[in-house]
Order: sequence, then structure tokens, then C-alpha cells
Amino acid sequence: MSYGRPPPDVEGMTSLKVDNLTYRTSPETLRRVFEKYGRVGDVYIPRDRYTKESRGFAFVRFLDKRDAEDAMDAMDGALLDGRELRVQMARYGRPPDSMYSRRGAPPRRYGGYGRRSRRSLLPVF
Repeated sequence: MSYGRPPPDVEGMTSLKVDNLTYRTSPETLRRVFEKYGRVGDVYIPRDRYTKESRGFAFVRFLDKRDAEDAMDAMDGALLDGRELRVQMARYGRPPDSMYSRRGAPPRRYGGYGRRSRRSLLPVF
């Protein structure tokens, strides 16, 4: 079970994103609930960088894609710790670097500080 970063080798696993978790839901609880549908390779709950609290979602990785699909069908809308779960196939990858800066914020449209000329406000084609 992962409490920090995801494990280095998740190749070949099928990942489900589980949303709407309480902050107290543990990886052990998720593993126990999702193992009913097949072999779980890993459970990862991202944590806030500063508070170390759960961010309210998790990734449950299955060794077999069919098991992941069965779990998604069965668990989407199910109640866990008083919350209705939203379960979907995880989408991998981040937006291209040109779209976002290294900090994850969208780039400034007009760049720089100070006065903007009228020309800088025109779209570039």
C-alpha cells in the first residue's frame, strides 16, 4: 500500500480513480472493498503536500483489466463511509508542457508585467 508516491512499477495494471472519499478512508479499507472483484496490485491515496491529509480521491490498480471493469461497474455509486463513490477508469498523462508551466498553473496570456500595449492584447494566429 502506498502512502506517499505511487510505486515505481505499475506497468500492465489497470487503474481506477475513486472520487468522493472521506478524509479518513484508508488504503486498507479500499483494498478490502475492491478485492472482492479481483486481485488488487496497489492502492494509492494522494495526500496534500503540506497537511498530509487525503485529497479525497484514490487510485485502485488491478492486475487484470476485466476485474477493474467489474469493480468499476459495481462500485460506481456505492456507499463507503457514508459517501457515494464515483469510480471511473483513470486517465494517464499530464497536459503538454507548452500548455502549463512547471508549477501547474496556466501560462500568462500576455506575458510580462507593467502596461500592456494594445498590440499585445490581439490574438496571435
